Amino acid sequence: MITRILRFACLLLALAVPFQSRAGDASSGVLVLGRISDDPATHYAQLKPLLDYVVPRMADVGIREGRILMARDPQQMASYMRRGRVDWVTETAGTAMMLRQRAGARPLLLTERDGVSHYHSVFFARRDRGLASLDDLRGRRLAFQRPSSTSAYYVPAGMLLDRGMPLEILLSPDDQPGPGAVGYLFARSELNIATWVHKGLVDAGVMSDIDWEKPGRVPSSFRRDFVLIGRTPDYPRAVEVVRGDVDPRIAARLRDVLLEASRDPSARDALLAFFGTTRFLPMDAASGAALADIGRGVARIKADVE
Repeated sequence: MITRILRFACLLLALAVPFQSRAGDASSGVLVLGRISDDPATHYAQLKPLLDYVVPRMADVGIREGRILMARDPQQMASYMRRGRVDWVTETAGTAMMLRQRAGARPLLLTERDGVSHYHSVFFARRDRGLASLDDLRGRRLAFQRPSSTSAYYVPAGMLLDRGMPLEILLSPDDQPGPGAVGYLFARSELNIATWVHKGLVDAGVMSDIDWEKPGRVPSSFRRDFVLIGRTPDYPRAVEVVRGDVDPRIAARLRDVLLEASRDPSARDALLAFFGTTRFLPMDAASGAALADIGRGVARIKADVE
């Protein structure tokens, strides 16, 4: 019953944002937080506490109300941002860069989750497969997670393309890539990736180093048979972005409120509910460069692979 009520509330909030008007300016008085979601009820409960914390602290720039608007996929969220219906989105680096390309979204802050602000992706294979480096993936089968994953698709796929390794999607694990190419499939979860590699359905897999260390995603009984064959550079774990044409005063105040939140004891529970956020961090030059690299990789994947 509670789940149905929350889903209905999300729908009402979505409909409450006027189609013709633009949120996120002093005249509207509304700040709209967006989320790409396949589970609106759960995500609503994670987003609402922080939005409730932020809104009263933005009264000096005309914000009086906060709303949440869910999108089913990045394409729909990009449309919302272009039409001025969403002001602020929290996302992984790959999707954030896609929103930048498709909707002019602007990175505002880095998001540290569970004390980790940056991570990387690791490639692994069974020891008995004879793979020792990324170059050995040519002519082999690789398991990614899903098409929207930063750590288990966008970043590693972009890295392989940069190394001159063409990617070919396979029809099934029995399919084989062409000479010199890397064939890939989507396994849907990290545990499936590890299982597919261990069972020999694919030759190698890739996931974040955080997921690699979790026994629930890479069982210890599998791990002893695996070897790491490569890794990506570090990149931001998550990013807060704002609509490119949002009122600059509102964007600046939102940035200040979020930066101060980790030093405010009253924000602690709201931050933890917000996907385990421990603090927000300014965008440094190295992180900006990493996001730019990811953006180029995303554009190349969309143009040359998908």
